[in-house]
Amino acid sequence: MQSAQGLFEAIRDKGSFLCVGLDPDPEKIPEAFGTDVAGMEAFCLAMVEATLPYAVAYKPNLAFFEQYGAEGWAALERVVDGIPSDVLVIADAKRGDIGNTATRYARAMFEGLGADAVTVAPYMGRDSVEPFTAFRDRWTVLLALTSNPSAADFEFHGERPLYREVLRQAATFANADRLMFVVGATRPAMLAEVREEAPDAFLLVPGVGAQGGTVAAVAEHGLTEQCGLLVNSSRGILYAAGLGASREACLEASAEAAQALAQDMKRALSAKGLL
Repeated sequence: MQSAQGLFEAIRDKGSFLCVGLDPDPEKIPEAFGTDVAGMEAFCLAMVEATLPYAVAYKPNLAFFEQYGAEGWAALERVVDGIPSDVLVIADAKRGDIGNTATRYARAMFEGLGADAVTVAPYMGRDSVEPFTAFRDRWTVLLALTSNPSAADFEFHGERPLYREVLRQAATFANADRLMFVVGATRPAMLAEVREEAPDAFLLVPGVGAQGGTVAAVAEHGLTEQCGLLVNSSRGILYAAGLGASREACLEASAEAAQALAQDMKRALSAKGLL
């Protein structure tokens, strides 16, 4: 699964390029799963169970686990262990430092946690990225064109917008073939510009569902001959049933939400001749 070809084969097998974001917000976790760390862990494992037929990747957001300290980290490790080895695990950590510090962050994510990929902020330059890409059998996912409204504060500045400069410079980094890029679904028309800079790279695309992005718009501008997309949905899948729903109702609603997105993805892949 760690190779681009392996990821593409998994996408073809499931007819889906869905990544499920595991963002276990304690204020939104249905009551049926319990509270605190135990409830969070039970909820995440249930979401994996419900969505596994449709997901080729999971993206646990480390902040929701780290808020509980060592107990939360231990729960995160168990959640990662509960994800089948043929499914990509992306640690949403957004690390960004240089030198030995970056290397230790990389070891923590890849060797300690066992993640296949980690999100990294690139704005300190190649020194903050190459310690991650040095791990040749793992993926480094650089922030490029994010979906949040205030991305415009920095990412669009410059004669060549900063996000395009990130994409252009990253192609010169060591082991650049191990890079993916975060590109928000809320700006689908700009995916064409992203593809000018990174024509073949896999893009991790948040913002579908609750943030208003659509699979069709992302696929129109972002699909490549090897798919090249992982579209992430978090809230729209995780909390599809509501706070008061039973465990069974939660699993059913989340599975249905994941299936609906996967069906859109299958149509896009078929239209591109990739299935």
